[in-house]
This record gives sequence, structure tokens and C-alpha cells, in this order.
Amino acid sequence: MRVLIAPDKFAGTLSAVEAAEAIARGWARQAPGDSLDLAPMSDGGPGFVEVMHAALAGRVLAHTVRGPHLEPTPASILMVENTAYVESAQACGLHLTGGVDPEGATTYGVGELLLAARDAGATTIVVGLGGSGTNDGGAGLLAALGATPAAALRGGVAGLEDLPQEPGIDLHAAREAMSAVTLIAASDVDSPLCGLFGATKTFGPQKGILEERLPAVDAVLERFAVQIDRRLALEAGAGAAGGLGFALLALGATRAPGIDLVVEAVGLAERARLADLVVTGEGAFDFSSRSGKVPYGVAALAEAALRPCVAVAGQVLVGAREMRALGVESGYSLVELVGRERAFADPAGSLADVAERVARTWSRGDPRNSEE
Repeated sequence: MRVLIAPDKFAGTLSAVEAAEAIARGWARQAPGDSLDLAPMSDGGPGFVEVMHAALAGRVLAHTVRGPHLEPTPASILMVENTAYVESAQACGLHLTGGVDPEGATTYGVGELLLAARDAGATTIVVGLGGSGTNDGGAGLLAALGATPAAALRGGVAGLEDLPQEPGIDLHAAREAMSAVTLIAASDVDSPLCGLFGATKTFGPQKGILEERLPAVDAVLERFAVQIDRRLALEAGAGAAGGLGFALLALGATRAPGIDLVVEAVGLAERARLADLVVTGEGAFDFSSRSGKVPYGVAALAEAALRPCVAVAGQVLVGAREMRALGVESGYSLVELVGRERAFADPAGSLADVAERVARTWSRGDPRNSEE
């Protein structure tokens, strides 16, 4: 039996590569005769560069940027010929802020990554968006590229509260810095920048913004957007990564679903057609998985290839009917099957054990069925 293993990261515990390896290890214990095809996935969030490197090879360049609170932070750029892949979470991720001072957190380091990629010879830069701990509308990124007034723009959304109306924001230098580069914003969400479904209201609380501060912070981003281009703030994906999508759109970027870029890079459609079963997974499998997330994208490809798809996740937060509406036949939760304590203490071992259990149900190569 041929099994395609295509999980996302398990946020905070396992990278997509580690998750795929753990699933394969457990599956092989139960069904050693099965052919396992590992395709670690990403939607543009944390792990994007690692997954693209595994798929495309290329050169990884180390670089130090300023993190969300302007501290030196290591990051990397993947160069594949003249295309650079960068991961915004490496410079402004939630794992770097820990939810501390989200209103002061800046995306300045992402702009530094863009400059480093350009200077390395990139003519196209693909920016993976997701997992950010910032909510500054991408103002810091613009400041790093030369936009003014720099002091207000690089101070997080808190700095934008003091942004003067006159003479306003000048993006000329920032646009000139990227004038010879094609920018692609790879995002997993289609939220606008502001409003009820915008960056602040939807994702602000998970970054640590207090509930009572949400309207005020959203209003600050609204004023910021008016100074640049209010219409762009309404575009799908403008609210990605705390508004980094908006800043990239203001620089002329085009938006592409991160999952689609990875699917093409790893040749997932063809690999799904060659498989008998597709296994995907992520940290929490819930209704947000429909919004450009890896399990939904993988399940859609499996369905197109007429192959069943099952999901292994840290937690499964949808019922069987809802799961099938997402294209997944069955879901297996580490928390339910091995317990929360062990799932977090030994995520790789727990995932391998659950994968072994899944193989007992789904593998035609079960050693007890050797006639197949």
C-alpha cells in the first residue's frame, strides 16, 4: 500500500518535517511493507522555509535581523535560483513575543529580510505570512525599507497612535527599494486589515491584545490605512500576519495562498494520485482549517485524486459530519488517545504511537493480512 504523509507543523511542538517523520515511524511499525511518501507541508506560517527547502533544495542564507522588540534575531533566506523564500514568523513570530507587549511589537525585521534577499540577488521574493506576534499593519516592514516617519512606523501599533496626519506617510523610498523585485505574499488567511473580521478583531487576542483594547487598536490601523490606501485594506489577505499583507500589497505584491505554493513546489497533486491513502495533520484540526490551512488543502487534493484522507492532530475539534465536509474521512486526536500530558511531554513519540494505531485501521499492508 502507498501512503502519502503530508502534515503541517504541530505548533509549538513539532515542525512539519518532524511530524511527517514521526507519522512514518509509527506507521512503519505496524505496516512495514507499506510504501511511505513524506511530503511535509506549510501554509506560509512557521516552517515555510524549511518545507520549501526540503522540496526545492536551493541555498539557505543565515541572516540576523531585529526581532519584534528590536532585539537581534536569527533568520534565514532560501535562495532557489533568483527566487527567495522568507518566513515572516522568523522575524516577528508569536514564539518570539510570547504575547508580551503585542502593541509595541514591530515587523521591522521582516523588512530587513526583504532587503537581504534583494541584496543576495533575488528578483522574486515570496514572503510566507502566518504565526506573527505583531499587529502593526506591516508599518515596521515599511520603515525598514525606508518609509517615513521611521520612528512612528517602527514602534508597533502603539507607535502608530502618534502618527502625524501631516505630512503623512511617505512610501517613495520603500517602493523604490523593492522596485526591481516581484513580491508575492503567501498567506493562509483572507481577512481584511480592519473591521469585524480584520486582523485585530480576529487574531489580536491570541497575540495578547486585551479585549478592551481591540476597538482602539483597530481604529489606529484604520487611520494608518487611510494614509496609505484605504482600498487595499479591504483586500483579501490584507489582515494576514497582523497586517503584513497590507504593507506588501502597498508595495505592489500579489497574494497567493501559501498552501497552493507549497502544493505546487512539492508536486502534491501527482503524489496524491500515486497514493492509496493520504494522511495529513496539524496541531489543532478545527473549522479554521477550511481557511487556507494545510489539512483542508491536502484533503481537497486527495478528493480530486479519488483517494481517502485521514487526519492526525494534537486535538480534533470538529465532529464526524463536519470533518467529512472538510474532505477528511476520520480524525485522530493525540490528546484523546494518549492523554494531554504525554502528548505535550513527548509529541513525536505520541504522534508515532497514534500513527501506528491509524495504520491498524487503514493499512492493507497490516502484517495480519499478508495475503494482500
